[in-house]
Amino acid sequence: MKVGFIGLGVMGLPMARHLVAAGHELQVWARRRESLAPLADLPLQVAETPRALAASVEVVFTMVTADADVAELVRGAEGLLAGIRPGGVHVDMSTISPGSARLLAASYRERGADFLDAPVSGGAQGAEAATLAIMVGGAAATLEQVRPLLGCLGQRIVHVGESGAGQVAKACNQMIMVSAIEAVAEALHLAAAAGADPARVSQALAGGSAGSRVLDVMGVRMVQRDFAAGIEARLHHKDFGILLREAFQLGVPLPLAAQVGQQLNALMGQGWGREDTASLLRVLELGGTG
Repeated sequence: MKVGFIGLGVMGLPMARHLVAAGHELQVWARRRESLAPLADLPLQVAETPRALAASVEVVFTMVTADADVAELVRGAEGLLAGIRPGGVHVDMSTISPGSARLLAASYRERGADFLDAPVSGGAQGAEAATLAIMVGGAAATLEQVRPLLGCLGQRIVHVGESGAGQVAKACNQMIMVSAIEAVAEALHLAAAAGADPARVSQALAGGSAGSRVLDVMGVRMVQRDFAAGIEARLHHKDFGILLREAFQLGVPLPLAAQVGQQLNALMGQGWGREDTASLLRVLELGGTG
């Protein structure tokens, strides 16, 4: 298929490579041309504008940061919406609000095109290995149309529901995952305060019912005090803003998530947004060890 891709960051670069490796004809657009350098070995075309890209492909993928970034790519005289052809599909794999996804889908329908919100979980490692979990909102028939492309990028592809439902699932994913990171931080902080070796405590927990991938990955990071970003904490802070706003609008109480959101606020206040979310341990340490 003729495929467009925008968002050649840590996640997007390997995803674009997978699409080319599967034999698809790839065209890209980048705000910063230097971000194209890692793809110099690939047979691809470079579009002058998002509009030009959308006009010349069947499916456009975007993998950017936030609502405003997606809106900027879609709207305007040179945006994707202005160029997309009837029957074209925009698959947004960013993490944005469910409301934004629904508005975008409505705009594309007016042009005779379609939009899928398809956020992912699995991080850079999952993007490299093409093992991402992909949560899809939008028309089931459109998902089936692009499923072969999504199959190049991930292993678990779930149609969650209508437009915005993929983003709801991603919000739930982030709520559970980051709350688990906070729980690991609190457990290891307690262990250290009580005079136990956090490394041995982490090892003991991994063999019991508390064992999890979050404990395996984040426990090691916290014990080794490795706060260099795997995933930048500012992205989890952004995601918690989305899910807490959604809960506020719906009148849904999320007491645990609200507390974790405050810990993320404190992390951001310390200037650690571009470091790993394992830095939630350092937020706890700011209060001392008793």
